[in-house]
Amino acid sequence: MSLFLEKVTEDGYVTYNITKGGYALIIALAVLAFLAISYFLNKDGKFKMSIKQTTVSALCLALAFVLSNIKLFKLPMGGSVTFFSMFFVAFIGYLYGPRIGLASAFAYGLLQLVVDPYIISIPQLLCDYILAFTALGLSGFFYNKKGGMIKGYLLAVFGRFFFATLSGVVFFADYAPENMSPLAYSAAYNGSYLAAESAITVIVLLIPVVHEAIYRVKTEAQEKEVRNQVSLG
Repeated sequence: MSLFLEKVTEDGYVTYNITKGGYALIIALAVLAFLAISYFLNKDGKFKMSIKQTTVSALCLALAFVLSNIKLFKLPMGGSVTFFSMFFVAFIGYLYGPRIGLASAFAYGLLQLVVDPYIISIPQLLCDYILAFTALGLSGFFYNKKGGMIKGYLLAVFGRFFFATLSGVVFFADYAPENMSPLAYSAAYNGSYLAAESAITVIVLLIPVVHEAIYRVKTEAQEKEVRNQVSLG
């Protein structure tokens, strides 16, 4: 573990910092995620992760990361309501489906791990950063469904809520107040900021002009993909 994580003891609490080897591993995992998804999509030669898809996904992740630092309010022990950051991660799945959506969300989780890590153990790291953020890619399972933009986003948020709550129960149960179960406390704590951000986001998405603009973006993206495939054929 010392190759990737460095133990830090402060006020009796043990946490871990990421070492240079850890940063190198994270970068390698992010690259492998996109290479793997491209490989599986390209096995039959028909579903290529194009340069455009990669570029759009990267732009959405960059925008999500910037917006994640615009916090409407922040809770004292982690978690905050941001300016639509989760939506732009989930938006990739809405554009391109679950495979690219999950790979991109996985990369976003690694990015959050690099920038603002709080690590007490490897299982907690996996739960809070890998599983919780990768769950935002679940939106891709609704990319061809009616109302898929909002349904997919809500599924993505619920996925993140599930793993964040699980982390709270397993790794941070000691923070629960007396006479309150760790599950209830973790669900209430994580649900407060996730529900607030998702409610604000859904309200904005339901504005007709916004909804139609985002739908046009997806339609244009799909049309371009079809044109590219035809021209290459």
